[in-house]
Amino acid sequence: MPSVSLLHTPQRILLILLGAIGDVIRALPLLTRVRRAYPSAHIAWAVEPAAAPLLEYHPALNDVVLYQRGRGPRAFLPFLQHVRRQQFDLVLDLQRHLKSGIVSLWSGAPTRVGFHRQNTKEGNWLFNTHTIDAIPDFSLKLGQYLKFSEALGLPNDGVSFDLRLRPEEEQRVDTLLADTPRPFAVFFLGSRWPSRFWFPEATAEVARALQQEYGAHVVLVGGQSEVAFAQQVRAAAQEKLTNLSGNTTLRDLIGIFSRAQLAMGPDSGPMHIAAATGIPVISLWGATSPIRSAPWGSEAFVLQGPAACSPCYTRHCPIGRACMQRITPDHVMQQARKILQPLSNIEG
Repeated sequence: MPSVSLLHTPQRILLILLGAIGDVIRALPLLTRVRRAYPSAHIAWAVEPAAAPLLEYHPALNDVVLYQRGRGPRAFLPFLQHVRRQQFDLVLDLQRHLKSGIVSLWSGAPTRVGFHRQNTKEGNWLFNTHTIDAIPDFSLKLGQYLKFSEALGLPNDGVSFDLRLRPEEEQRVDTLLADTPRPFAVFFLGSRWPSRFWFPEATAEVARALQQEYGAHVVLVGGQSEVAFAQQVRAAAQEKLTNLSGNTTLRDLIGIFSRAQLAMGPDSGPMHIAAATGIPVISLWGATSPIRSAPWGSEAFVLQGPAACSPCYTRHCPIGRACMQRITPDHVMQQARKILQPLSNIEG
């Protein structure tokens, strides 16, 4: 039964999820359900610039409300005022912190739905008029966000991310991959936390094995902080690789992943982008837990390094990432074979 009773069909809806790329990706299925339920509503999303490109041109969204966090505290009040002027009548607060609670309250919306008290921080629940039922913290975040649709009584009509590129963006991706042989796999190399990284030599060994066993080329992607890592992989691989590290946008990644046969790498935002495009993702885990954050649809391809201290949820490992060391190239190739062997049989 719905736990939120709406007196009127909402006409102006705001989703608040300001932060991480992976979180925004995993909340997109909620957005698509809201749009299907309220096809004529004006739907906006409050977000910070880092993840905003993922929301551009989304067919379920009318507006992106940017919070320019990089400008410091002085940017917060104008942001709140802008939210207030929109006159929202329904807010879904997906952030669960003090800041999002303030945004929710300041919106003036008569119905404001947030996480249960047990699942929030900094008194967030106090700022909302309704909360969803309590849920286990260690459960898939995508499922946690979909609990909001259950609370509203929306139909359970599957999981759809609906990421799309414009024709000119597709052309840019084609240009980036113009010299890349097919088929190919994409290795996303890094994460915001150094503790989540795998190792260049191991990554290179997997690249060699994919080329030798399946003729699969490898594309390396990552941010500026992964450029040196990518160079080490390329030097160790002794195979021709396409190194796009430091040269792609988030929207480029949508197109690159959608053209690949599989993706591989550690817990990160690009991991969730890859999963959202529908390709198989081999994910590597140590400092964090796949119970909460495994890529949607690729739970069967999770590899978790066994260590007494894992998951530790620390950004910097003091013992050389012992958990990640226990994930070997052979472990990765065992998963890759499950994905690629059926495809090679079909092609054969």
